[in-house]
Amino acid sequence: MDEKAVAIGRGPGSFAAMREVITNDRRTLAVEEWGEPAGIPVVYLHGSPMSRLARYPDESLFHELGVRLITYDRPGFGASTPRPGRRVVDAAADVAAVADALGLRRFAVFGVSGGGPHALAFAARHPERVTRVGALASLAPRDAAGLDWTAGMSEGNRRSAAVALSGRQAVTEHLANVGTAKMPPLPEIEQAVLSRPDISAMLGPAFAEAVRPGLDGWVDDVTALFGTEWGFDPADITVPARIWHGGLDTLVPPAHGEWLAARVPTSTLIRQADAGHGGHFDATPAMLAWLVGDVDGRAGTTPGS
Repeated sequence: MDEKAVAIGRGPGSFAAMREVITNDRRTLAVEEWGEPAGIPVVYLHGSPMSRLARYPDESLFHELGVRLITYDRPGFGASTPRPGRRVVDAAADVAAVADALGLRRFAVFGVSGGGPHALAFAARHPERVTRVGALASLAPRDAAGLDWTAGMSEGNRRSAAVALSGRQAVTEHLANVGTAKMPPLPEIEQAVLSRPDISAMLGPAFAEAVRPGLDGWVDDVTALFGTEWGFDPADITVPARIWHGGLDTLVPPAHGEWLAARVPTSTLIRQADAGHGGHFDATPAMLAWLVGDVDGRAGTTPGS
C-alpha cells in the first residue's frame, strides 16, 4: 500500500497530519491518529454519518490508557474515495490496508453504531490480526434470522430502512431530501447527550467533514447497513468480543445488540438499561480499557504486537 502524510484536514488534537493510504485498487483512505504516538494501537470505526474526526471527546483518556487511536474515513466520507456499492465486509480490506501502511500486525478494533458492523467484519475476516473487538450500539445484519429488524426503531431510521431495500438510487434521493446542513433530528434522550459541550464540539466538525464532499459516503453506509447483506457471518468471529447496548436506544433498538451477542460465540453482552444510543460515549472508557487489557495471559501493551 502507498501512504503519505498531508498537511490538510488535520484534526484538532491529532498528533500527526492526516495520512492518505492508497489501496491496491488505487483508492484513497484518509487516516487520523490520536493519543500516544508509541501507544497501544486501536482502530476505531466511526458511526454514520461521521468521519475520521469522530472519537471519544476527552482525549486525555487515550493518554491515560496509553492508546494510539487510529481513525479513518469510510469510502465517500471526508477525504476518502467513494466506493459505490460497497458492502460491510469490504471494510475488512480497508482496515487491513490502513494497518499495513502504519506497520501494525495485531491490534484491537471497535466501532460505534454504524461502525460496529464494520469492526466486526475485520474481526471475522482477519482474526490473526485482532486482539479484541468491541461494538457499541451496533446494528445487526438486515437479514438477521429471527430478528424483527425495525421493531422499536425511530421513524427516521424506519424510513431509511424501507428505502434502502429499493437500492442505492432510492437512498440517494431520500438523503438528498433530508439535506446535509445539519445532523438529522434525534430523540430527546439523544439530544441531552449530544448537547454536552465537549461532545457537540467534537461532533460538529466530524459531521461537517463527513458530508463535505457530498452524500456518497452516507448513501453507501445506509445502503450497506440498512438494505444489504453484510457479506460475512458474525458467528465466524473467534476473537474475544464485547457488545454494549443501551436499553432505551430507539435509533438502533437493543434487540440488535442482543442478537449480535447471541450470534458471536466469543462475545459478552453489556446492556445498560437507562442509556440511549448516545450512551456509547459514557460506555467508551470501559470498552477501551477492556480492549487494551491483558489478552490470553499476555500483556496487551506492545504497540503493533
